[in-house]
Amino acid sequence: DRLKARLRDYFDPRVSHEEMGRRYPSVMRSTAEYDAPSVRDTLRARGGPNEDGFVRFAYRPFDNRWLYWEGETGLLGRKSADYWPHAFKGNLWIEARERESKGAYSRGTLVRGLADNFGNGLSSFFPAWLRSGADELHRDAERRPNLSAMAQRYLECLGLEVEDLFHHALATLHDSSYRTANNDGLRMGWPRIPLPGWPNGVAEGATAALAESAARGRELACLLDSSAPVEGVTSGAIRADLVSIAVPATLDGQGMRAADFAVTAGWGHFGQSGVVMPGKGYAVEREYTPDERSSLGGRLSELGDTTFDVYLNGCAYWRNVPAAVWRYHLGGYQVLKKWLSYREFGVLDRPLKLNEIQCFADTSRRIVAILTLANAKNR
Repeated sequence: DRLKARLRDYFDPRVSHEEMGRRYPSVMRSTAEYDAPSVRDTLRARGGPNEDGFVRFAYRPFDNRWLYWEGETGLLGRKSADYWPHAFKGNLWIEARERESKGAYSRGTLVRGLADNFGNGLSSFFPAWLRSGADELHRDAERRPNLSAMAQRYLECLGLEVEDLFHHALATLHDSSYRTANNDGLRMGWPRIPLPGWPNGVAEGATAALAESAARGRELACLLDSSAPVEGVTSGAIRADLVSIAVPATLDGQGMRAADFAVTAGWGHFGQSGVVMPGKGYAVEREYTPDERSSLGGRLSELGDTTFDVYLNGCAYWRNVPAAVWRYHLGGYQVLKKWLSYREFGVLDRPLKLNEIQCFADTSRRIVAILTLANAKNR
């Protein structure tokens, strides 16, 4: 609603450029490559906002937001008109990088639709499907598998489909043994995905092996999609090993109240040009309590020997965020810390809502389940 109100003002000829700049400074700030008044004049001459342009997009891993898509001008920055037609409902994308020069490999975010550029350089997004002959509104377009002729023949030999291959690739990128074995290669070039029975699929057990990997990839896809509820993880009866993860708490033991929802522990602040910069914040590393250790059972080897209490402010915190969960990176970011940086009161300009308090806990549980699945083959 706030985005739609902003766009109504943007396209309203009664709102001058000067007034627009006072209400929303960033949209009217010109740069060497962006003439804000000229862009606004061009778009206003075309008419009002396109209602189909209001879409959900992945701003960061586990952080979906609303976006107004505009592909003809520099309103969104660099134009990517060839991206939009393929970001249709139901399509799936994997984020990857040609090389991971900083830190351990952390690519393999699943995206449904549009996504922003993620951390440490430029992201590339690989879709399961493409649309040929699509216009801006996706009219009169047929979807086709995003496959080379050789990959198509390979899948036909196995009796499998493009989404089986897609989810196999997703599962492979998150497999801890794959990342360990290919650590040097992942720093030097595109990830190479092993394919059982390649190229003709005649090897014994090839179909079953790829189908099993694809099934694991589908589980991962649900966990990586923060908009999709996952039974036992974010909905229904929560799994026994997850009930003690990221529990909202306060130092006085009274449980969080609305007055405790403001994030003021120093997780983020505005830097130059209005860019949100991460801060140190406040998180306390400690040993697990006996009850926490008991509830996690055999998961401690995957989750780390210590856990964190992660503070919103001087009183409220999320209790028991295991070390591997707190330090978990995806798309080039430390996921939970990055999420908090954008929710600092000075950045967000409001306290968190109850569903956002729960979102942090749900994301922590998703990460536990992802780490469990990523290490399943090694048990």
